[in-house]
Amino acid sequence: MTIDRRQLLAAGAAGALLPAAARPRPATMRLATPMAPPRWAVLQRRLLAANAAACEAFFAKYVGPGDALQVFERWGANDGPDDAAEATNDWVTLHALGAPDRLLTLAQRFWEGHLRQYTAARTVEVPIARQGMYYREFPVQMDWQHNSEGLTTFNVMGMSAPRDPKLVERTRRYADFYTGRDPTVANYDSQARIIRSVLNGSRGPMLRRATPLDWAGDPFDTSAFHMEHGEQNYAQTLAHYDEYGDVVGDNPLNLQATTLGLNAYALGAGERYRDWALSYLDAWMDRARANGDLVPSFAALDGKVGKDWWRGVYGWGFSPRVPQTGSRENRNRVPRSITAFYNGLLLTGDREYLHLWRRQNARINAAAKRIDGVLSAPTMYGADGWYGWKPGPYRQSGFEIWYATQDPADLAAAGEHPWIDFLHGRNPAYPEQALAADLDRVAARVKLREEDRTTRMQRLADWTIDINPASATALIQTMTGGLHIARPPWSPTSPPQGGVPLHCRLRYFDADRRRAGVPEDVAALVHALGDRSTQVTLVNTGATARTLVIQGGTYAEHRIDSVTLDGAAQTIGGRDLTVRLEPGCGARLTLVMTRYANRPTLSFPWDR
Repeated sequence: MTIDRRQLLAAGAAGALLPAAARPRPATMRLATPMAPPRWAVLQRRLLAANAAACEAFFAKYVGPGDALQVFERWGANDGPDDAAEATNDWVTLHALGAPDRLLTLAQRFWEGHLRQYTAARTVEVPIARQGMYYREFPVQMDWQHNSEGLTTFNVMGMSAPRDPKLVERTRRYADFYTGRDPTVANYDSQARIIRSVLNGSRGPMLRRATPLDWAGDPFDTSAFHMEHGEQNYAQTLAHYDEYGDVVGDNPLNLQATTLGLNAYALGAGERYRDWALSYLDAWMDRARANGDLVPSFAALDGKVGKDWWRGVYGWGFSPRVPQTGSRENRNRVPRSITAFYNGLLLTGDREYLHLWRRQNARINAAAKRIDGVLSAPTMYGADGWYGWKPGPYRQSGFEIWYATQDPADLAAAGEHPWIDFLHGRNPAYPEQALAADLDRVAARVKLREEDRTTRMQRLADWTIDINPASATALIQTMTGGLHIARPPWSPTSPPQGGVPLHCRLRYFDADRRRAGVPEDVAALVHALGDRSTQVTLVNTGATARTLVIQGGTYAEHRIDSVTLDGAAQTIGGRDLTVRLEPGCGARLTLVMTRYANRPTLSFPWDR
């Protein structure tokens, strides 16, 4: 029997599953035990500062008049507006961790500037973008691998600026391109519970067969540019998309649009955004269950899945020919949609949204066979059955499944990773090594910028992505116990996916300055994660007392039940607690938590 999670949570909101949002009286602790600054703490503070300085210099070089990115503007999936929007990836996240306010200001300026830039930019031959590549400040028509990449910065702005009225209005508008509420855009069919095409946006869905031109953009001379995919001329760029025509109907990548619904709800825009996101996600849950626990890559315009469940662009059977080599390349992007199922987990607390993916992996591994004596699992499925065999078990998205469930049975499929070893007490040097590596990464990106002699007319929109110095992975892991899915390769089983919210165990706020992020001089290290427990060390490396708010999760979705300091437990029973850190003092805290116990909100603790 299918469970209606929306009804389940309506009851849970007033009961045990998801407690009401009312917060108990804020709990306050005082840490007054002297602690010499650990090396990891010094490295954290140094990395925050290095990121801020490097990003400021990047902005000065690559962002010009009108806060526009200094590149040759094109439409297309290879080097289009989504790549331009990615130029400041992780800047807002760094601010939300504790980097200076200037970084948030620059990221916001760039977002506004690039909106103006690509609203003004027009195609000549591609029909949909002749009146602007953006319409109503959103891509006119593109797939959600690329739409979500272009929203990587936008989708985390609420962490630092949840009261920004422009952010709230835009999030609502963008979401309503997909909820069915906006009568001018027909992307969503509420009866069939589908987004009607792989290509969709502010001018609606493409309901015809796509052409290579739709994907590749107008003809241009490629000789002046670095071509990210190795094309030697425009003809090859066009030929890259020869087999990208099958776009009518729904694809699970479109579920990335539910992040807009999640954020609209978390910003206080109303219950209907949550209802829509869950209705759409649950439609795909039902399709997957009916398909033997395999998430299909195609749903017809009536919402039904047939025997050709594997078809479509970016589907299970999508292996187009590479024009440079003539060989076929497997481009199944269905696994990337797991990040959208995390939205269901955040909105309901129901682990079933990730358990489905565990069962899918088991189904795929059940099809494994020996090839040349080596047990190999498939990664693709087409008219002739499974193909795309790779040695070893299928562990795609194993890291994300384990992080959500925290089930020891899922740990093996998460793959080998030094951070996991650290969290389990086996690699104590990891935090310092990871932070030092990200400091080196910042320095390497700075060197690339300093040595870059290209001009605007020699850069496509994707040129600056690999020069952007923002390096947040080590900070996210060590400070928050969180995932950094947007930066590949961050784990051995994780496909890169843009536009994903930050998923973390703890977030921090500066109570004195009323902003997101740790206060100046403060550092935090998450030592261990369990289903019900989190261990974190806090230290004030400076000479001034600081007041810190610790919150359970990015969206305050985790309830902090109690905190133990020096063997003494204190009941909390809320979304957060306040800690006063005396100068040069620190301590290790053990938090008992109930994960995914609260409805998500982006409101700052003092505004709830």
